[in-house]
Amino acid sequence: MDKRFFVADAPCKRLDIFLSEQTDEFTRSRLKKLVEEGNVTLNGKPMQKAGAEIRVGDVVELSVPEAQAYAVQAENIPIDIVYQDGDFAVVNKPQGMTVHIGNGNDKGTLVNALLYALDSLSGIGGVLRPGIVHRIDKDTTGLLVVAKNDKAHVSLASQIAEKTCHRTYFALLEGNLKTDSGRVVTDIGRHPTDRLKMAVLPDGQGKIAITDYEVVARFGGEFTLCKFVLQTGRTHQIRVHAKHLGNPVVGDPVYGYKKQKIRTDGQLLHAWQLELTHPTTGERMTFNAPLPPVFLEILKKVCAKHGVDFEKIQKEIEI
Repeated sequence: MDKRFFVADAPCKRLDIFLSEQTDEFTRSRLKKLVEEGNVTLNGKPMQKAGAEIRVGDVVELSVPEAQAYAVQAENIPIDIVYQDGDFAVVNKPQGMTVHIGNGNDKGTLVNALLYALDSLSGIGGVLRPGIVHRIDKDTTGLLVVAKNDKAHVSLASQIAEKTCHRTYFALLEGNLKTDSGRVVTDIGRHPTDRLKMAVLPDGQGKIAITDYEVVARFGGEFTLCKFVLQTGRTHQIRVHAKHLGNPVVGDPVYGYKKQKIRTDGQLLHAWQLELTHPTTGERMTFNAPLPPVFLEILKKVCAKHGVDFEKIQKEIEI
């Protein structure tokens, strides 16, 4: 058990906020959980209320339990590691791979592969999601960042929350998108009748979701190639917003058309670029992953069908 003592030199309205100001190793949600689980004392007395008020001179003791052994087994699954150092790794996830275990799925995930391929992962995600700062859907391809220690995890998660980590996607959409560019701002939450789906909800009934978009190419009114930039990171956000615009992602088995014009193994949605600040050095870094072969092949066929210059499009989206 790792024990740490802090003395308040200024008042603070919440215990969990006070602790987050004293250490940069843990997220506020993690600290709140530690408080609620009885791992904090205030002036020698056990304290399980994260909202407890802190006064000048108060002594807070934080006990951090030993890290639990990972509940996920390492598997020798080939993965494309675009970059890694002692703090984080950037991975180009293939289509069909789930990011972390859940719903009875405990093998073949990205976490299984990461535990084998990397020398360390942060523990903030817990024993089921070690290192996972954010996720992309099983059938979405492309980049995501993985933390290798808790300090890096806090920094990267904060960047996503504060919108300083920029994530850019490409998607092939059904139909002809009405405008060349724009911003979608809605609430997103669980679908009221189908709990496996997300949906646009009335204001105040979900979490705010903001997506910027820009048309890259149009294909005779049949399809639209579009660039998306996430300003928030809600579950299925781009897929839900594409449907909300009236142009679902091609191949989307959940939010797309029942009768697909193009047969795919999943939605043609790719996390193309990731821009972030290094947790230790402060360097601004940008990573890219080219469209996967399946996406490129379909795009080439669509270009040929509608007389669009495929090579010109490639140049627009090249790394």
